[in-house]
Amino acid sequence: MITEAEIVSHNPSSGEVIGRTGLMNASDVAVAVRRARAAQPAWGALSYGERAAYVLRAREIVLAQTEEIASLVSRETGKPPVEAISMEVVPTLDLMNYFARNTAALLKRQKIDIGQYGLMGRSSYIFYKPLGVVGIISPWNFPWATPLDEIVMALMAGNAVVLKPSELTTLTALKIGDIFKGARLPEGLLEIVTGDGSTGAALVEAGVDKIMFTGSVATGKRVAETAAKRLIPVVLELGGKDPMIVLEDAKLENAARAAIWGAFCNSGQACASIERCYVHESIAPQFIELVVKETRALRQGTPSGEGIDVGAMTNERQLQIVESHVRDAVEKGARIETGGSRLHDREGWFHEPTVVTNVDHSMDLMTEETFGPLLPIMTFKTDDEAVRLANDSIYGLTAAVFTSDIGRGRELAERIDAGTVMINEVVYTHAVAQTPWGGVKQSGYGRTHGRLGLLEMVTPQHIHANALPWLPDVWWFRYTKEAGKLFRGFAHRFTTGSVLSASPLLPQIVRRLFERR
Repeated sequence: MITEAEIVSHNPSSGEVIGRTGLMNASDVAVAVRRARAAQPAWGALSYGERAAYVLRAREIVLAQTEEIASLVSRETGKPPVEAISMEVVPTLDLMNYFARNTAALLKRQKIDIGQYGLMGRSSYIFYKPLGVVGIISPWNFPWATPLDEIVMALMAGNAVVLKPSELTTLTALKIGDIFKGARLPEGLLEIVTGDGSTGAALVEAGVDKIMFTGSVATGKRVAETAAKRLIPVVLELGGKDPMIVLEDAKLENAARAAIWGAFCNSGQACASIERCYVHESIAPQFIELVVKETRALRQGTPSGEGIDVGAMTNERQLQIVESHVRDAVEKGARIETGGSRLHDREGWFHEPTVVTNVDHSMDLMTEETFGPLLPIMTFKTDDEAVRLANDSIYGLTAAVFTSDIGRGRELAERIDAGTVMINEVVYTHAVAQTPWGGVKQSGYGRTHGRLGLLEMVTPQHIHANALPWLPDVWWFRYTKEAGKLFRGFAHRFTTGSVLSASPLLPQIVRRLFERR
């Protein structure tokens, strides 16, 4: 039963109320988890192909309702509908298809090469089993793509799911539930619990088998602490302060366009947004001129209109952080090249796309996550300096290097502390279903997407067999003098991994097998 308390969803572009949902308490969450746990065994017993049929039916519904979904996401987040399609709906359609068709191969039984033990009749393999019930706590910035991607992976792996969406975007989450209901997913396999932070805390405490959390570092630490007390594994995706390095041989026009899209798509509210841009000093003037020109050409406004590039920010608290970072930077000597202000001439939470130069690492906008439409640009002299600046952060989610020399780009990429480094690309690999997503340092741990993400949804079971059941193991009791001699031979010869080196031990092994015990 849902309590009388409500969660109210507002349109950030206008402030209007667009819907209300219940605020579910710990008792409600516990019931949802029990329903999911009861439904999971039958689901886990299905073949991958049978599970895929449900996911592909859901995909067809998503495809048919693309415009409706994009409109809902736009109204709850403030992003333009066309951006909701390109950054949320299209990637999920691709991911649904990929995992529906490839999970069986990705999770197939895996034989282990156990070396010389195989010559002794032994064999080993890994078998992947569902975890049981996966709890997903999803964010407001990508309220469709983030949870739906993880739901699909969890379901294809044989799990049931309990989803707790952000209180700012509950209607989008409920739409996901409607999609799977329309695909005739069995009852209980996808439970959605709406509410605030207390509801999320209740989910962690409700006895799920794993938590997938996307959100802030502070909340992620609390989730990890609570989960640790119950030995519940977690995957944490906690945001970033993602750098972009522009080398002197980069194609400047493309690099400039990439920088502004990487900084201002979704109003800068992406954990992979470009929040620090380091440009070689020899090309900085031209690069900055291009960036400013392109930024001023962006069209910002109510996202329901056609041709809008940048919409509203999703909540006022985040907008205030952007204002604070701009103010701090200006007080310390930074220069606003374009933008710089909140828009007061309209309803809603709009902040101009803002380009800032003359910045350094004493400023908040270079060290703290901004999560808004703010692009600071700083110069460097050498590749080593660029890498040092890029790594001078508590975060490590994604990074980008722009260069015409791919080999040089790869060399630099491998020196950067980040879960993903893109060369001549920004932001978008979250949309590539085959590739893993996740960070290092305070950007979190664990992965989503790709095979690594799918492996987060299962528990590996090692199966080992002896095909010679009539023979005793040579290392069993009793420890005779002959046994000691053999074991010492193992230490010197068997452990080399070489059959040739170990072959002189064969007579001793035969004698040991037939030795009276």
